Amino acid sequence: MTHAAASGRGLRVVTIGGGTGLAALLSGLKGRVGDGIAELAAIVAVTDDGGSSGRLRRDFGVPPPGDIRNCLAALADDTDLLTRLFQFRFESGEGLSGHSFGNLFLAALTELTGDFPQAIVTAERILSVRGSILPATLTSVHLRGHAVSGHVYEGESLIGRSKERLDRIELVPSAPPAYPPALAAIAAADLVLLGPGSLYTSILPNLLIPGLTAALREAGAPVVLVMNLMTQPGETDGLTALDHLEAIETHLGRGLLDGVLAHAGDLGAARLAPYLAEGASPLPIEPTAFRAHGVRLVSADLVSRSGLVRHDPDRLAAAIVDRLPAELAKA
Repeated sequence: MTHAAASGRGLRVVTIGGGTGLAALLSGLKGRVGDGIAELAAIVAVTDDGGSSGRLRRDFGVPPPGDIRNCLAALADDTDLLTRLFQFRFESGEGLSGHSFGNLFLAALTELTGDFPQAIVTAERILSVRGSILPATLTSVHLRGHAVSGHVYEGESLIGRSKERLDRIELVPSAPPAYPPALAAIAAADLVLLGPGSLYTSILPNLLIPGLTAALREAGAPVVLVMNLMTQPGETDGLTALDHLEAIETHLGRGLLDGVLAHAGDLGAARLAPYLAEGASPLPIEPTAFRAHGVRLVSADLVSRSGLVRHDPDRLAAAIVDRLPAELAKA
């Protein structure tokens, strides 16, 4: 049991990732702020180069706002009109089509204040966000992916559609400075969660920032990978859960992860059928192999009861707050 849990003050939780997976996690953890969670912070990847985010990045030189916007909406106290407005996407209009209102809002605030973090803080106040959202770095960075075939993919969008087994990825430039408040959040954390989300385009980009990874190794908080439910067509085809762990170790060495939180239970043939047709498949879990890597596997029922194969935010939050600290404390 962590000191935070023992003292009754609640956990200081830091999440690291990007994309829709991180937003789903945050939407569940938000409900536990004040009920098992004392402080909640999200460290978000800033390598997106596609869609609305990519266009704003190229046109205005701002960090890609899309993943930040999703996290703001997930943590907003007002989940109705303001959140819907922030997530609203224009479907027509010259220059507007494809943009979301929240992305434009963050870009405009950045232009007005000259400061992307201040734009985020202002949006947090407007949406009454329960927690803090922190870009991993303020440096303009891009991803480069190296496939096992030797082919090189430039940019997050191409990496996510590579349809090849990836050997490694790297940031360009290679060693951007971490955002200092993100380092401070890690130093103060009781628990750090990686993912769920795209392995090569949401999770690893954050961990390739040297200062951020050094902070994770120096912090006293356990670091836990929230395992994806399915492979991601084009990016992680054919990979197992252990392959995800080994990809992180290939880039960063052993010893960074203390645990893995994974779903336990049958997903059902009917629910899986449309995913299998699109090339996605459930991630096999190998408990013995995880133990061999010195990583504790914690399993729980984490899937939504809807027809979609997705993490249920409330089940995920309950497993993290009510089970994970005690499981990690076991010898």
